[in-house]
Amino acid sequence: MRKVIFFDIDGTLINSWDGIMDITPKVKEAIKKVQAKGHYVFIATGRPYAFISDEIMNFGFDGLILANGAQVILNNKTLFTDKIDKAFVNKAVETFEELGMEYILEDEYYSYIKADYEEYYNFYLGVGASPQLVKREYDIDTIEVQKIEMRCPTEEAYEICLDFIKAHPDYDYWHSISAKAFELYPRRNTKATGILRILEHLGIPVEDSYGFGDGKNDIEMLETVGYGIAMGNATDEVKQYAKAVTDTVHNDGVAIGIEKYILNN
Repeated sequence: MRKVIFFDIDGTLINSWDGIMDITPKVKEAIKKVQAKGHYVFIATGRPYAFISDEIMNFGFDGLILANGAQVILNNKTLFTDKIDKAFVNKAVETFEELGMEYILEDEYYSYIKADYEEYYNFYLGVGASPQLVKREYDIDTIEVQKIEMRCPTEEAYEICLDFIKAHPDYDYWHSISAKAFELYPRRNTKATGILRILEHLGIPVEDSYGFGDGKNDIEMLETVGYGIAMGNATDEVKQYAKAVTDTVHNDGVAIGIEKYILNN
């Protein structure tokens, strides 16, 4: 029976905040072993398309779940895509600008960040975003947004932003790069919804799926797949939703988990 394995990126396959910018040789070898046995391998990430590095894009994954499930790609073809309501985007942007917050708008191919957000722009390039796919000049009325990221300059801005999000219960968030930074997206989309779409399309039962993750936005994935595996560097909160815990990203935890729970199981 063919299996499907889903991999988070940050804190799982790489750790761009701590110098691991590409998948390590041991992890690459383990994933290729899985593929050689006829199993499928997918990325499942909060990152949008524009933030996927060339190294990961060209590795040979069977598909991508992007923007926390807002976009699903299988064999280089978009299987599913979802957009945030334009009125909500405009209201959110108005609120962010009133608070002096920097933000980035993400669609299914490009991401958009204002030209004067230079430090914010350079940060994202440093963690793998493509300069060709991050636009500095744009017309907000022509963008179909899947996800928004923003960071708060002050504690007051953080509290107002949090209140804004909580006032819109159809949307969810998580803190990605720092405690005062948000990723904002519709609740209807998660990595789990993307996973279920792929499994249904491939005709593979949930019990034959695996997932590797470390962050709060991986919880739905770890709960949904047949066998969820948390990274050793995951928080205790995340680990409690997994069936197993492997080693850390720095110690090739994905490779160890593949050998122990998939190839030798």
